[in-house]
Amino acid sequence: MRKIKYKKGRRLQPYNLEYTGLHRNKEIEMQLFVYNDCSVDEYENGTIANLEKHIDLTKINWLNIHGLNDVDLLKDVAAYFKIDNFMLADILNTSKRTKLEEEKDVLFFNIKSMLPSESSDDIRVEQISFLLKKGILISFQEKRSDFFTHIRERIRTNSGIVRTKKADYLLYILLDAIIGNFYITIEDEEDKIEDLINCTKNSADPVILEKIEKHRDNFNFLKRSIIPLRDSLYDIKSIKEDNVFDEIESDNFSFFTRLHQKCLELLEQIESDMGSLESASNFFFAAQAHKMNEIMKTLTVISVVFIPLTFIVGVYGMNFENMPELREPNGYYFVIGFMVLTVAGMVFYFKKRNWF
Repeated sequence: MRKIKYKKGRRLQPYNLEYTGLHRNKEIEMQLFVYNDCSVDEYENGTIANLEKHIDLTKINWLNIHGLNDVDLLKDVAAYFKIDNFMLADILNTSKRTKLEEEKDVLFFNIKSMLPSESSDDIRVEQISFLLKKGILISFQEKRSDFFTHIRERIRTNSGIVRTKKADYLLYILLDAIIGNFYITIEDEEDKIEDLINCTKNSADPVILEKIEKHRDNFNFLKRSIIPLRDSLYDIKSIKEDNVFDEIESDNFSFFTRLHQKCLELLEQIESDMGSLESASNFFFAAQAHKMNEIMKTLTVISVVFIPLTFIVGVYGMNFENMPELREPNGYYFVIGFMVLTVAGMVFYFKKRNWF
């Protein structure tokens, strides 16, 4: 999981475009689907010059761009589709939070997709941006991934209703696939939390506490990512009311409402999981305190047992001449026996009181 860092003194202007992500060695690939309920055409690794030949505004066009490091090529794409530089800057700046922008002929959606890391407790983050225009949906991904593989298959095989709907429905199912990644990530975090809770019951290793704090940070990061997504999906309702952007069919607003409800479910689940982490943390500290109390109790019992023995040894170690016990032939054995009886009596008393 990478953190957002602000570089002091840096001011990127809209005309000074720069990719700020991590995947700088990925070559840009473009994939275009042109489809309706009767046919589908698919074009791989096309060029800007070929877009005009392939795009058919009487059908639905989905242009999926993998890779953001070639800024000049993206400028050409933006110029062809008349994308504002402010939006292109947000596409390239991967530290931007999830946002929704609405203009007269375009809807811009910026979102973070998350999946658990296979080799660590980190969360893999990728920014995905969408531009919805009349008959066209453009998606920008930092690298090639399999987030939308099943959607491509649905388009190819005419499965479901995707090919009977406009591009706004395509945007909905793409967003739904990304939100599905949040469910996968949270489920993975929950499995790790369950293992941590079991570890706190069997071990007092401080590494466990470090892992608890790591997963707490992960949940806070997820929460910070879902809240703006929830707000953006709620703002889609205003699109229906202001009648400025009319590329979302009235019947399809209910789909985005479902996504909003899913965000609420995710946030509630995160709150519950953070409560479980808090319980695990409290249990860890309680176990540590209990262990320390047991150690202190053992040391205290040992000290109490040896205090009277030390007193007896101190008394008979003074060696005054008028101490009659010093001349007693069996005095040593009497003192040793008395000390043994004293220890046995104290141990019996402590056992009876369940002090150890």
